Amino acid sequence: MLGRFDWSPGNKQRRRPRGRQDPDPLMPRPNATAVTEFTFEGFSALGWQRRLLLFVVFLALHLVTLASNALILAAVRLSRHLHTPMYFLLSALSLSETCYSVAIVPRMLSGLLSPREAVSVAGCATQLFFYLTFGVTNCFLLTAMGYDRYVAICDPLRYAVVMGQRTCVHLVGGSWSMGLSTAIIQVSSVFSLPFCDASVISHFFCDIRPLMKLACADTTIKELLTLLISLCVLVFPMVLIFISYVLIVSTILKMASAEGQRKAFATCASHLTVVIVHYGCTSFIYLKPKSQNSLQDRLLSVTYTVITPLLNPVVYSLRNKEVKQALLRAVGRKPLP
Repeated sequence: MLGRFDWSPGNKQRRRPRGRQDPDPLMPRPNATAVTEFTFEGFSALGWQRRLLLFVVFLALHLVTLASNALILAAVRLSRHLHTPMYFLLSALSLSETCYSVAIVPRMLSGLLSPREAVSVAGCATQLFFYLTFGVTNCFLLTAMGYDRYVAICDPLRYAVVMGQRTCVHLVGGSWSMGLSTAIIQVSSVFSLPFCDASVISHFFCDIRPLMKLACADTTIKELLTLLISLCVLVFPMVLIFISYVLIVSTILKMASAEGQRKAFATCASHLTVVIVHYGCTSFIYLKPKSQNSLQDRLLSVTYTVITPLLNPVVYSLRNKEVKQALLRAVGRKPLP
């Protein structure tokens, strides 16, 4: 008799001694060193000249993003013609996009000039918090703007009643609440994991998936939670926007006037363009299976962290006559009404 262990050849695994429990999967491994700071891999694989070129391009795009969003906010604020629900929601989106860009791009620009730059665990958690807050807020603000277009086209006689000031404030407040609650849940989930030994983040900012790869514990439950939240903040708003546009298109096609159809489609074109790019990029990153090509994922992430915040003011200012006129007034080219 061999006591408490089974050493038979047919059994490849030994039974644990009685009374010994499995180690907690969320506890750090023995003799592992807890991480106190992370470093971003960023685009360090690229040569200095390529990184310098990216720095110049991204810096220019970032400055244009800040300036154009500021112009949108000024135009809506100064022009009484733009004191409508549509432009109230647009100004809220511009503010959120500006904060979203500021949370990500400056750190990325710094990393292009100084690869492997360190960031504290607290600093990383802060960046992830603001990134998620403003990113999720943008998703729901775009959904609110889709609802605004639905009411304007499908129920124009009741538009002023349905989209009153109180409704607009509730839509914006609800979007911010969704962003804050999602960020709190996700940041708490990710940073409850132990990080030991590995500290190089395969990204240019603190994102959920790259951080989970560094955890020295089983992340299956955390990944399922992240997937569930991604479905809620991406797929659910997309479904609502899709339903809105199905109803919008069916209403437009019933219009007798071709000119009325053209104007109705024109009012939706800007919003629909921003929605397709925004949800297309983020869905591809967060709803696709895990990728082994982290550099490719980083390049794709540039689309929704650098280009999308610029797309909103550019599309609305170029395609909307009212905004262009208000922008001219904002810079003093025309007298204010």
